Amino acid sequence: MASAFRSLKSYNYRLWAAGCLVSNVGTWMQRTAQDWLVLTELTHHNASAVGTVMALQFGPQLLLLPWTGWVADHVDQRKLMMVTQAAMGVLALALGVMTVAGVVALWHVYVFAFLFGCAAAFDAPVRQTFVAQLVGDADLPNAVALNSTSFNAARMVGPAAAGLLIADVGTGWAFVVNGMSYVAVLASLTWLRKDDLHAHPRGHGSAGGRGMLDGMRYVWKRPDLMALLGMLFLIATFGLNFPIFIGTMAVAVFHTDARGYSLLSSTMAVGSVVGALLAASRERTQFRALVVGAGVFGVGCALAAVSPGYVWFAAALALTGVAGLTFTNTSNSLIQLSTEPAMRGRVMALRLGIALGTTPIGAPIVGWVADHAGPRWALGVAAASGFAALAVGLRYLATRSPAQPR
Repeated sequence: MASAFRSLKSYNYRLWAAGCLVSNVGTWMQRTAQDWLVLTELTHHNASAVGTVMALQFGPQLLLLPWTGWVADHVDQRKLMMVTQAAMGVLALALGVMTVAGVVALWHVYVFAFLFGCAAAFDAPVRQTFVAQLVGDADLPNAVALNSTSFNAARMVGPAAAGLLIADVGTGWAFVVNGMSYVAVLASLTWLRKDDLHAHPRGHGSAGGRGMLDGMRYVWKRPDLMALLGMLFLIATFGLNFPIFIGTMAVAVFHTDARGYSLLSSTMAVGSVVGALLAASRERTQFRALVVGAGVFGVGCALAAVSPGYVWFAAALALTGVAGLTFTNTSNSLIQLSTEPAMRGRVMALRLGIALGTTPIGAPIVGWVADHAGPRWALGVAAASGFAALAVGLRYLATRSPAQPR
């Protein structure tokens, strides 16, 4: 366990992790409240509307890809994060005020989701690569895993807190709390010891489309990265749509209230935390862990699809959380450790563009399946994505050269 938390020896990382933990709780409160607002207050259990919100919120990751990776490689990352974090905090507060005042409409949520997504598109690749400046490459896999532990520990608290808040005082206050939580991240960025940061080489190459092409050419020459991103495309597009899966199963199959819905999200987070701690304790990051994670993810989604009751469904979500976190963490660490520092921002932007930017493709499709065939069939789509990714990974391992990652 001491090995699993070794990055916390760094003052800068401890400060950063503390600020992120507070903000992550707020983020999960907002995600839960936003899905509940759309699913039950602004529509009548319309999964397609939830899918549209997800598409608008994560679509900018793909839309702005030509610029986000280049910016991550060329600008002062700490200052850029202060701007993006402040912008997201203001947007959350504004949506909260409108919801509390009772003037929010569905199209307002669409607009705020898109604006929030634009800020997050510039924030995400910087936040992912900034970890290397906090701890250095030696402890990078551990720090990445601890970041996921923090994010998913907050996932255990945030949805449950949002459920209580929604039931007691209303949905809008969850947005307000999230807006205020960004102060913690801004404070941690302000108080970092700048002299202790591990500087990395600034990027080279052009901005815009040419910068994106630089990253794509780099990936094209790497069979391991091509296989990894192909697996990520399958699972991210059709598998990582749990706001739709959990929301529709909760209200349409198990007929729960806001507390029951939020408890399911928290239960999945328990599995994710276990997966993150397992990743943090590993000394080496291997491609085989990616393959195992994809296969178990498919099994977990299949079990969730056929679960006969609420408790069985929650247990399947916990297993899926372990597998999903193993898969996403391993892909993050493998890319960062095997990519030249000067290219990291652009390659990570490609990863995030696939991981989050493919939501506009998958979420509406999965939402349509949930509306017309039922939530269990939508989970079947997710299971198929896991098994397809498993096939891609096994093919890479079978055909790789001895010099390529295992």
